Formats: sequence, C-alpha cells, structure tokens
Amino acid sequence: MKKRHYFSRGILFLIAFLFAVLFILPTLLTITNSFMSQWELSANYGKVFSEVTSDNVYIFEKVNLKLIPDMVSFTQYFSVLLQSPDYLFKFWNSAFLVIPIVVGQVAMATFAAYTFYRCRGRVYQILFFIYIILMLMPYQVMLVPNYLVADWTGLLDSRWSIILPGIFAPFSVFLLTKFMRRIPEALIESAKIDGATEWKIFTRICIPQCYSAIYSVAILAFIDNWNMVEQPIILLSDVGKHPLSVYLSNINTEEIGLAFAVATIYMIPPLLLFLHGEKYLVEGITHSGSVKG
Repeated sequence: MKKRHYFSRGILFLIAFLFAVLFILPTLLTITNSFMSQWELSANYGKVFSEVTSDNVYIFEKVNLKLIPDMVSFTQYFSVLLQSPDYLFKFWNSAFLVIPIVVGQVAMATFAAYTFYRCRGRVYQILFFIYIILMLMPYQVMLVPNYLVADWTGLLDSRWSIILPGIFAPFSVFLLTKFMRRIPEALIESAKIDGATEWKIFTRICIPQCYSAIYSVAILAFIDNWNMVEQPIILLSDVGKHPLSVYLSNINTEEIGLAFAVATIYMIPPLLLFLHGEKYLVEGITHSGSVKG
C-alpha cells in the first residue's frame, strides 16, 4: 500500500512539474532571449519574424528555441533605457493609468463591501446581486456604454475615461464582501457594547481582519489593468497617451531584440507584486470562496 501511495504521489508530482514548466517556459524564453544579440535572434527565429510575401507561407526550417544565449548582450536594454525614450514614456503612461485605478478601486471596494456586510436588507441583497451580474459580464460588452458616457461627460480622450470605470469594478466589491462576512458578528456586537462607532468598527476591526483580501484585490486589480488593451484603443484617440501594453504590438519585426527587452521590463512590476503578495493572494481568495452569504 505504501509503495502504491508513493507511486501515485510521484506521478501526480511529475504531471504538476510538467505543467509548471509549460506555464513558465514562455516567461523564461522572453527573459533569456532579451539578452541575445540581434544576430543570434535572427539566426534562431528569423523564419518566424520574416516578412510575409504571399498568402501561403510555411516555415520549412526548424525554429531553434534557445533558453541560454551564446553570448550575453545588453544592447537591447541600452537602446530601450537610454536611446529610445518612447518605451519608458509608454511605461509611465501605464503607471499613471494603473496606480490611480488600483488605489481608488481598493478604497471604493472596501467601503462598498463594508456596507453590504453591515446591511442585510432585501434592497442591499438586490444591489449585491446586480454587482454579481456586472461581474460576470465581459468588459467588451461595457465598452460602448463607457464610450457614450465618456463622450457625454467630456472625458473622452482623457485618462479619466479609463480611470473612473476601473475604480468602480464590481469584482473587488464581491471579493471583499465575501471575505468580510467571515468576521464573527459577536466581535462587532462586543465593539458596539463598548461604545465603538461605525467608523471605529470599520477601521479598527474590519480593515485589520481583511488585510489579506485587500492585498489580493490590489494585486488582481493591478495585473488586470496593467494588461489593458481595449480601453486605451477605444477611449484614447491620442496615441501619445497609450500605455505600454498597446505599444508593444507596434514594434516592427526588425526590432525583435527590443521587443523581448521591453516585454521583460513590462513583466517586472506584476511579477514583483505577485511574488511579494502571493501568500496574501492565496489566503484572500481561499477564505473569500469558502464563506457563505
């Protein structure tokens, strides 16, 4: 029995390891290939990124997927960071869009979730059900209404046309509400008996109890909005305001080394944020999903 148990665990571990390698391989290829010279990239992937001259083009030569470069080169990073300010300018465009969305979304979701937690009437149940419906709808469905509202309010072609809808995202409210409902009611009643006001209950009890969920919301909101593409294309006609996520697709095939370098720089903020808060992210999602109500 023990041998069968260890054998089955070994098989499961091997399958999980293979899936982990498959998931992480594109990221590793992007990072390592960003240190390859343009000549080496052309030699390995030239057939993939060559210009198409006919409707039916097939790759006859084998593409060489190399994980380790023959010679490490920092030319691409030198070009991106020092010689091509457009890339860094787009990077800061992404930061100026995402940071206000994350801060505002966390603040609004915290207040809304506390309201749904403390108020359990039928009206609030209907409102929370509407939040769930909005959460299930893809963002592409809301692009046209957002465009019309932004045009009517005069916010079209400004960053606020993206920031304001992002602040009021329903998923964060849903996640924090489910997490807050795991706080024992006896704890709230004890605080009220001691004379605590609603503001003190909110700041001294609920917020400390929900640190992991709040961090989870911040991470998920950052990753989601850091990768935005449709919103800037539709709501911002000024190309100079587009974030780096949109600008990456405009790098031509003769600058593959720059594309790898820019993609690596683009991945650093969400990767660091995820690695730093992985424990809180798992805890927040797990506890939120295990609570009834």
